[in-house]
Amino acid sequence: MSQHKSEISWSYKEHELEKETYSRNHVVSLNGGQNVNVSASVEFKGDERCADPEQMLISALASCHMLFFLAIAEIQGYRVESYKDSPVGFLEKSDGGMAVTRIELSPRVIFGGDKSIDEKSLTRLHNSAHRSCFIRNSIKADVSIKVVL
Repeated sequence: MSQHKSEISWSYKEHELEKETYSRNHVVSLNGGQNVNVSASVEFKGDERCADPEQMLISALASCHMLFFLAIAEIQGYRVESYKDSPVGFLEKSDGGMAVTRIELSPRVIFGGDKSIDEKSLTRLHNSAHRSCFIRNSIKADVSIKVVL
């Protein structure tokens, strides 16, 4: 199998707006020297200019779903011209405290090429990607997909 690594770096700094507490801002370093500025969500004293862990979770899920969708579509002879999604995660109370309990994907896919697609085939592609997605298989949140043709 494979291993996936990142690096998290934080050091003490006073919170920009609330001097009695610390800044939640930190940097996540990824492959290729990519750095992502991350903080807690605004509701938890985070910086609105930064990504938050919940956004990164839903983005990871949406990205994984898309990559499987593209691979399956190609295997089945479809040519995808573009794919856009605006995933939404819901942080809610659960049995163990707060959790991202549900995530809604809303992919919009444009196809090209000679092979046309209908709603039933599109739904089947999304369902197959959903079952295959590594991130989806790793989380407890309910995931729904709004299929739009």
